[in-house]
Amino acid sequence: MGLRNFFDRIEPHFVKGGRYQKYFAIYEMVESFIYTPKTVTTAAPHARSYIDMKRIMTYVVIATIPCILFGLYNTGLQTNLAIAEHGASGWRAWIIDTLGIGFNPRNPLANMAHGLLYFLPIYIVTLVAGGIFEVIFAVVRGHEVNEGFLVTSMLYTLIMPASAPLWQVALGIIFGVVIGKEVFGGTGKNFLNPALVGRAFLYFAYPAQMSGDTIWTPVDGFSGATPLAIGASDGYAALPERGITWMDAFIGTIQGCLGETSTIACLIGLAFLLVTKIANWRLVLGCLVGMIAFSSLLNFIGSDSNPMFAMPWYWHLVIGGYAFGLVFMVTEPVSASHTNVGRYIYGALIGFMVVMIRVINPAFPEGMMLAILFGNVFAPLIDYFVVQANIKRRAKRNV
Repeated sequence: MGLRNFFDRIEPHFVKGGRYQKYFAIYEMVESFIYTPKTVTTAAPHARSYIDMKRIMTYVVIATIPCILFGLYNTGLQTNLAIAEHGASGWRAWIIDTLGIGFNPRNPLANMAHGLLYFLPIYIVTLVAGGIFEVIFAVVRGHEVNEGFLVTSMLYTLIMPASAPLWQVALGIIFGVVIGKEVFGGTGKNFLNPALVGRAFLYFAYPAQMSGDTIWTPVDGFSGATPLAIGASDGYAALPERGITWMDAFIGTIQGCLGETSTIACLIGLAFLLVTKIANWRLVLGCLVGMIAFSSLLNFIGSDSNPMFAMPWYWHLVIGGYAFGLVFMVTEPVSASHTNVGRYIYGALIGFMVVMIRVINPAFPEGMMLAILFGNVFAPLIDYFVVQANIKRRAKRNV
């Protein structure tokens, strides 16, 4: 009660007419982070729901916990495996040695601890750099600091490679927040996913640090190709020969970004989002059908020069960022289609595009990031045509 009274006592200084009214966004951000907002609708129509912005964003962050935990383990596992061959150096190695944890890849605690030393700096830099610009725009425009950035910062962190330079991490999230969201009016008004905008900016601005075989495991001298890179060069049949089984990819003990390698962790998060009705199942179904249908068609067509034509849909599902993007990016409600029919089309378009980019474009073996951004651009157009079709159908019915 003491803290509640403190906020109530200082609130008059931050509301309109108060001494610090231009800093109301900062006051509201801190208060709403601790307490449920006490604002209510004041004009008709009145929408009553137990779900508010804070609860929605909290649910999404909760859904990422399995990916976070497995990402810590896998990052530490891949790093400790590489250290056994190339040796350890740097401040992280000093901390591990000082604490007596060791670099044994068969020790889950050692893997988790080592992975945390890569995850935390990236996440903290993301929160600070992106949060500063969120607050700046909120203060200048006089609107609230929305909880949406908590989700953006977490998703952005999980799709970064562990070896990413921290200054690039900061630059990417600033670009994503400003160009991907704030220039369009802030949370709820962006038509592109801010986390993906920041990641795409880094990929094209700094390809040497954001692509290739040396960035996934942050150990100097170590090179480890992702399953997609192996599939693009030698075909998916070569994956078991390189020690990567389908189950390895499904569980997530493979090379990749911090939190997107484990399909099973993503599916746990998806189940939570579907049960809480934060994610719309039509988006998920459309994306799966689009991916399965087009990859199966390419399997049927075949190619003598492109081994990716032979990759079946169940491999596309578990490698790269497909599962993570499907669960946390495709289902993002603001940048996705808002009509039920449009959601099927939107999801199918992304599923089609990710296979198209992975298979047809040999220079970019991933594809999910660009496919989702492509879908974001077309989502308003899809909804427009769906609405127009509904209007014409009802007009004919009433003639």
